[in-house]
Amino acid sequence: MKYQEFLERDHFNLEEIMAFAYGSLVTDPPAGFDGRLPAPPFLMFDRILLIESDGKQGRVIAEQDIRMDAWYFQCHMPGDPVQPGCLCVDAIWQSLGFYCIWRGALGSGRALGCSGVTFNGQIRPFNKCVRYEVDIRRYSRLKESGASLGIGDGRIYVDNELIAAVTQARTGVFKEIAYKDYPLRSKNSIGGIMER
Repeated sequence: MKYQEFLERDHFNLEEIMAFAYGSLVTDPPAGFDGRLPAPPFLMFDRILLIESDGKQGRVIAEQDIRMDAWYFQCHMPGDPVQPGCLCVDAIWQSLGFYCIWRGALGSGRALGCSGVTFNGQIRPFNKCVRYEVDIRRYSRLKESGASLGIGDGRIYVDNELIAAVTQARTGVFKEIAYKDYPLRSKNSIGGIMER
């Protein structure tokens, strides 16, 4: 799809989300368009039901179908399969990162933390669907660096039951940090503290 259509869409299906993860969704990306999502099996949603903005705020609702043979049920924990809670937190960060790129951020997304996580339930192999709802509290672009920041509160539901909440999740989008020539050694092949 064209970049302008991408910016105007209010929902995305699995094919489109996977194309975004692999960098082939937008056929005419602007310079610096490096946004990606993790590819399966680490991609934590199958569809975005709603993505919308209202000034500096917005909302994302995404869903993932639960598969009883999902990779994490095979190893976490043997004899007691449960989806790791950290994957729910990552789904919130993935949603925020996608939102930032959808709002026009240029660069690569990185999770920056959250203020709190509360778990009141779990996801098991015979659940059907997990839903991630993220209320974007603030989206901003930093003029000096060109970076963008999304801050939101997330709720995680499994089969329509609220099982977890993530407060003040933060995701940033930064220019020129992508490691595109992996596995070769280059400027971005070593991690650590990012320059301001």
